[in-house]
Amino acid sequence: MATTSGWFHWALLSAVFAALTAIFAKVGLEGVDSDLATLIRTVVILIALAGFVYFTGKWSNPFDLRTKTWSFLVLSGMATGASWVCYFRALKIGEASKVAPVDKLSLVLVAIFATIFLHERPSPREWLGILLVGVGVVILGFKR
Repeated sequence: MATTSGWFHWALLSAVFAALTAIFAKVGLEGVDSDLATLIRTVVILIALAGFVYFTGKWSNPFDLRTKTWSFLVLSGMATGASWVCYFRALKIGEASKVAPVDKLSLVLVAIFATIFLHERPSPREWLGILLVGVGVVILGFKR
């Protein structure tokens, strides 16, 4: 299990792969329906993750998990699926350099939801950074 001090490196790698996702998807969406493209992407992710979990020895019986765990993982999966469908539709008709940053409005929403539901308390410096992301999204949303 990763230590809590290593979160930043994983988050940074996540950002790199998310950026590559936008670029690869934008090119890959040419000539295909965005919903079909999302399905193909999901199947690839399923196969890749199944292999990763198996070959790293992390497989355990998922039916041994608590009902609460299952419920929230299912809800998370449904939210992820909805996000991907919306993201790919936006990417199909919009520019990647505009769609991806607007998608990152999720950062602002996560901070708000985490404060309300998880009782997390970002520092004033962290709120400033979150606010700046929100302002950036608003600027991108305005038409010239």
